[in-house]
Amino acid sequence: MNLRPSFEVPTVTDKRPAYVAYAAHALHDGFTDLMYVLLPLFQAEFALAYAQTGLLRSIYAGGMALFQVPAGHLAGRFGNRTILALGTGLAACGYLLAGVSAGFAVLVIALAVLGLGLSTQHPIGSELVAETYEGAASRKAIGTYNFAGDIGKMIFPAAIALLLLFSSWRGAALSVGIFGLLAAMAIFVALAPAAHRGAHHADSEAQKSYTQPTTAIPSRANFVTLLSIGVIDSATRMGFLTFLPFLLQQKGASVQSVGFALTLVFAGGAVGKFVCGHLGARLGTIPTVFLTEGLTALCVLLLIPLPLVPAFLLLPVLGIMLNGTSSVLYGSVPELVSAEDRRRAFAIFYTGTIGSGAVSPLIYGLFSDALGIPSMMGIVAGVVLLTLPLAWKLRSAWSSAAQQSAAMS
Repeated sequence: MNLRPSFEVPTVTDKRPAYVAYAAHALHDGFTDLMYVLLPLFQAEFALAYAQTGLLRSIYAGGMALFQVPAGHLAGRFGNRTILALGTGLAACGYLLAGVSAGFAVLVIALAVLGLGLSTQHPIGSELVAETYEGAASRKAIGTYNFAGDIGKMIFPAAIALLLLFSSWRGAALSVGIFGLLAAMAIFVALAPAAHRGAHHADSEAQKSYTQPTTAIPSRANFVTLLSIGVIDSATRMGFLTFLPFLLQQKGASVQSVGFALTLVFAGGAVGKFVCGHLGARLGTIPTVFLTEGLTALCVLLLIPLPLVPAFLLLPVLGIMLNGTSSVLYGSVPELVSAEDRRRAFAIFYTGTIGSGAVSPLIYGLFSDALGIPSMMGIVAGVVLLTLPLAWKLRSAWSSAAQQSAAMS
């Protein structure tokens, strides 16, 4: 299996694209997850059922999932810089459209535009990081990349919760949109020094994308198993996060308290992705996955009966476990595919994981309408444990990849 890049190792000055990828991940994940603060406000204004609220989450997450692979192909054709900047600007336009929406139908369109714009970041950002680092450094860099995303998840929900003290949700959405447009311009400028090298690499990748068959990913069975773990992990995480605000509201939390609670979860998630990425490299992937997924199920079950204040104390710990697995999974993608297939593999992986995260809120919303939020959370805890036998199935592949990474470093 060819794990080494097929092009020249970048110099120190070429690490700027990876730093831009970190910043873009923080921005896009922040744009994605501040929506959890807004969903209860949408429900109140439009008198939505839980299933309809889950559908709203599914619309923009579905847009993200459906366009992961096309975004990777567009980046190969037109360059990472152009597509990442355009995607960020399009996501900003989604928030601007939501802010001026006069009804539910326009809001649905706005969220679809948002998802389309957010689809560009993961395949491009992951590739920028993976092509900058190699061997054991690649796994750690992917962990840092995921950690950067959780920084955005911490900042944006807390910021919009504070903004809602002085503004309506429409005004807050407009503010986010304006900020996104400025960020899109900053991304385009920041990637300019690497434009020539990126364009040359993009051209070569574009040629490979259209001349190589889609079966070029080696160890297909291992990659499919890894993808299955990611799909289940993402589905349970997104289902939980979508309806956590409603569970907290049933415990007496205000809108501002919900924003603070989400910040606690994402703060724990940031620690979890950063620490578990390094923990996976040190202790091994299997023990790390069993630890994080097992404790995730336990924490979700404990959260259901707890009063509001003890629940808040549990949320950072839950965040660590809830997001810790994903850092290990994302870091394993470059180890199970060849260097020339990384962008496509990342696009497929994110399509599956984000796609499951798009569908699961609708499904869990139906369960919530039928059984109530607490019972739905119990189902989430049970589904999490389905990842354990799949992780055990991958133990030999992960062990082999770890040995090769150690040899390369």
